[in-house]
Amino acid sequence: MIDRRTLLGTLGAATISGVALSTLTSATTLTSAMASASTGPAAAGVIDVHSHMVPDFYLREALASGIAFPDGMPKWPSWSVGGHLQMMDGSGIDSAILSVSSPGVHFGDDGKAADLARRVNDFGAGVVQGQPRLGFFASLPLPNVVDSTIEAVRALDQLGADGVTVMSNAGGMYLGNAVLTPLLAALDARSAVVFVHPTSPPNSAAVSLGRPAPMIEFLFDTARTVVDLILLGVIDRFPNIRWVFTHGGGVLPLLADRVDFFRTQVGLGTPTTPDVLQGLWFDLAGTPLPRQLPALLSAVGSDRLVYGSDYCFTPIAAVHEQLRSLDAGAANGGLENWRAATSNNARALLRI
Repeated sequence: MIDRRTLLGTLGAATISGVALSTLTSATTLTSAMASASTGPAAAGVIDVHSHMVPDFYLREALASGIAFPDGMPKWPSWSVGGHLQMMDGSGIDSAILSVSSPGVHFGDDGKAADLARRVNDFGAGVVQGQPRLGFFASLPLPNVVDSTIEAVRALDQLGADGVTVMSNAGGMYLGNAVLTPLLAALDARSAVVFVHPTSPPNSAAVSLGRPAPMIEFLFDTARTVVDLILLGVIDRFPNIRWVFTHGGGVLPLLADRVDFFRTQVGLGTPTTPDVLQGLWFDLAGTPLPRQLPALLSAVGSDRLVYGSDYCFTPIAAVHEQLRSLDAGAANGGLENWRAATSNNARALLRI
């Protein structure tokens, strides 16, 4: 049990001094399993860094909070550990990292959100202990920064999480907001993986017009939060964080040059946007072919692309269709031997 006062005092000292809060010495069973796989035949398999869990207690909390149609989708997907492993077996996926998708764990009450984050992360840690092919990204109860920082430290230092997941915005707070500095300092001190999942933007109903937010709004919100991080200098100030963005960066590859043009016009003294993008990681969840992948490769290259199924919010049939499209078209799109390439990249991301 973490003593709240002691931990916050340590966090404050680390934020001021810039010294690492602690050295992470534990590793998840997923990391061990993938490290072993990298030396044998299983190295040719796929590592899925973007897959979701929906524990029963989490779904009950969401429904009790009035979230019956998450981000405008018609229903919540069904999920179980056994079903997830079965999907992996049928899809050629060796290992997968689980995370909670949008809308995250904060449904309006800070205290309940902190409790739900702890329960979700304890659940994830328990799943990983029983299934060495699985790992997890810990959920944080943003926009509650204090409890999010406490939970990030607990999950990374005690539970052995592979990283943390945050939404592209938390109640309208984007990731460049200065109030997030204590959390980002703790994550930077641990060289943490931060998996950024898109969510509905503020007042999304006014622009989504009844359509599911994942269709269009998710892609723009990813771009919005990345641009926020770049132009406010957050990525430069916290260089050890390993940022992962989903769905090929959304519309970001098409906007990078335009953002950089306006950056120069208004005199923002940050590094060029395309240069910063090449230091980030992007998964291939969604519809990377035939059009998105070439644009993404032209913007960031191939060394930081990883695979994501987006299961269980993406049904099994759609996961298989995406895999077939990558097998058939990734090379033509500019990504040779995509299975080996993305899995090797995932090992580099997770440092195994």
